[in-house]
Amino acid sequence: MYFVYILLSKKDNKLYIGFSEDVHSRFEKHCSGSVKATKRRRPLELIYYEAYLDKRDAEGREIFLKSGSGHRFIRKQLKYFFEIRFRGVEQPGSSQGS
Repeated sequence: MYFVYILLSKKDNKLYIGFSEDVHSRFEKHCSGSVKATKRRRPLELIYYEAYLDKRDAEGREIFLKSGSGHRFIRKQLKYFFEIRFRGVEQPGSSQGS
């Protein structure tokens, strides 16, 4: 299986969107600081993932989620999570990391 996942940085409240064959071990690498893109944005929380049977489908989904339309989808899909998590705080959205 192939996974597209979204991490939330508890440090800067920005999102990171990634792709992996093993979402749990990849998340552990992010948390340990082994991934350059997220090393300085720890601690991180895995807030969403999708599973795909075909690698190309997962890669295409990752590309979409990193786009403007994809960011809007994420905000809509996780609407209640963001409402609860960010009451009175600026929500992730316009300045999300990838």
